[in-house]
Amino acid sequence: MIPVILSGGTGSRLWPLSRKLYPKQFLSLAGEGSLFQQTLQRLAFEGVGKPIVVCNQEHRFIVNEQLAAIGCTPQAILLEPFGRNTAPAVALAALKLIAEGRDELLLVLPADHVISDVPALRATLSHAQEEALKGNMVLFGIPATRPETGFGYIKAACGDAGAGAFKVEKFIEKPDQQTATELVRSGEYFWNSGMFLFRASRYLDELRTHEPDMYDTCVLALERSRSSEGVTSIDRVTFECCPDNSIDYAVMERTSRACVVPLSAGWSDVGCWSSLWDVHDKDADGNVLKGDVVSYNSRNCFVHGSSKLVTLLGLDDLVVIETKDALMVAHRDAVQDVKKLVNALDAKGRSETQSHCAVYRPWGSYDSVDSGTRHQVKHITVKPGAQLSLQMHHHRAEHWIVVSGTAQVTCNEKVFLLTENQSTYIPIASVHRLSNPGKIPLEIIEVQSGSYLGEDDIERLEDVYGRNQQVKS
Repeated sequence: MIPVILSGGTGSRLWPLSRKLYPKQFLSLAGEGSLFQQTLQRLAFEGVGKPIVVCNQEHRFIVNEQLAAIGCTPQAILLEPFGRNTAPAVALAALKLIAEGRDELLLVLPADHVISDVPALRATLSHAQEEALKGNMVLFGIPATRPETGFGYIKAACGDAGAGAFKVEKFIEKPDQQTATELVRSGEYFWNSGMFLFRASRYLDELRTHEPDMYDTCVLALERSRSSEGVTSIDRVTFECCPDNSIDYAVMERTSRACVVPLSAGWSDVGCWSSLWDVHDKDADGNVLKGDVVSYNSRNCFVHGSSKLVTLLGLDDLVVIETKDALMVAHRDAVQDVKKLVNALDAKGRSETQSHCAVYRPWGSYDSVDSGTRHQVKHITVKPGAQLSLQMHHHRAEHWIVVSGTAQVTCNEKVFLLTENQSTYIPIASVHRLSNPGKIPLEIIEVQSGSYLGEDDIERLEDVYGRNQQVKS
């Protein structure tokens, strides 16, 4: 069984914690480690091979860092230039295995779900494997216990399904409240978990039959892709022509080989703030309080504070999410519409949907502290042994002050070291680089000044991470 970890989502319904450049799968939202790391760690048992990770090109270095943190070495990382939904992502993984002469079982898993009962998951996988080896395409169905309008539903052909596998009779996508209530009451429906198990060749045969254009485009995109050290960058020009569709619509709702295997393992897609409230322990008033939060006479609220004190007084059923640059207050019944809020912010060109104040790079991160028309202040952290690109700016100068650690500074022909409380000046148009030769993180304060402070004012001369000119340092 080869896990195919789909890590391309943006998690917009968990804004403002989840941002496009650092989405929910890379956040620690429930338990130790990120959701992405938890997904990988629960698969560490006999019979499961090294994973294939499919992610967005922009998340490459986040994925590498989180894999290294848990000691996981994938057999392949497939980098999509942009998302085309789940059906093409799985096709690329299947095609890669087939090209290597390996027609193995693919265990397709989203990277952003919670499963609390790992032994139950493993027992269910064992049974599902038997069905997949017969040539069936397995969906994992979660017994529907309450009416949820944000989930897809699957009807098992044999009515009230217990243990075993059942042919799929019907799919219903995100019903309204009344329909969802009726589906749950019938006892014949499961929530669609978005988890699948099938043989690589079976999936590709079905995709070729039902979505031939998608199949042909994925074949060509993979052929034209570049691979190095286990990382494959999918060809942008070809992949842009690929139809956008999910596994469910492209294959599972059309094939005659679909079956559902019940999964009762404490599953949650943590797709919105109310579902995250569900999976957390609550205080005596039903509240989930994270961060510096004080609640008085308030009940059944989810509150996440990041940078300042948050207080609640006389409130019920609210979600309050505070970050350094954004505050969202919503009723728990309205959280399915957070995505619409994010779309409205995107339409206004707001940067808060794209990234946090802290921006992560392969060498570390930087956090915007202050900015004006002709100045910007950043707190920069460089990982031990890491370095920024050799670069120059045409419109700004920079002042660097070392807060902790040791900095190796390149400024034109000079290379020198700075330690705590020392500083240096980087003139406009000088060729410069910041490196951390030490064993602990390097922290500096950078003060930029000049007529233009945009992130695109950079000429990259040399970069060990293979990034293009448009990516900041």
